Amino acid sequence: MSGMTTISAVIPARWASTRFPGKPLAPIEGRPMIQWVVERASKAESIDRVIVATDDERILHTVQSFGGKAVMTPHDLASGTDRVAFVARSLSDTIIVNIQGDEPLIEPEAIDRVVERLLLDDQASMATLARRVSDPSELRNVDTARVVIDKDQRALYFSRAVIPYARDLPALETWPKEFPYYDQIGIYAYRREFLLTYNKLGYSVLEQAEKLEQLRALENGYTISVGLVDFNPICVDLPDHIQLVEQRLREMKNRE
Repeated sequence: MSGMTTISAVIPARWASTRFPGKPLAPIEGRPMIQWVVERASKAESIDRVIVATDDERILHTVQSFGGKAVMTPHDLASGTDRVAFVARSLSDTIIVNIQGDEPLIEPEAIDRVVERLLLDDQASMATLARRVSDPSELRNVDTARVVIDKDQRALYFSRAVIPYARDLPALETWPKEFPYYDQIGIYAYRREFLLTYNKLGYSVLEQAEKLEQLRALENGYTISVGLVDFNPICVDLPDHIQLVEQRLREMKNRE
């Protein structure tokens, strides 16, 4: 980045996933998943450096083996955001981007978009992305967060429920045709000083109810700017999801 603004992408990567232990090192077309994430994040024009924040030496050594930068974090940190904040304390960057370590096909343009949203909105402490829902069946997935935004593309609320509730429409299947519904994409850009403050706020009531930590910011009066994209990521939560990623890769190659 030019000028005084410097931006680091931090990728939290822990070993002990309940549903998929060792997930960051799962091979995708012969390369560990974390390598895919690092390499794609490095292609974002807005990013000055990419750092993996991990609690396991196997991940650390793997990242170092392909020329990436990794930092060891304490084992007892509760979340990926805690890992990102731990690394941010030793950085002097203006903005820190939290990139999920289980999205091997993250679009570099999506990373640039979330940074752009934060830079454009002086009132926002952090930014995230969302994608408009077109298929009504997607609204039934409670593993996905929805976001309602205002006219300035700032988040009003996040929920696993289907929001807004279209009271006068009888069937959920008709809702996305009448109103914009947005699925949140789990990437965040933070102003560094806010991230360090946010990490000390403690769990909020809404955050605990919905199990969505971004609600901690809203409940404490901070502003989240939301960038809109068409990108639909594949999150690798289970071993079977690797096949979906490899299928997407084949589709991408066939289009080239």
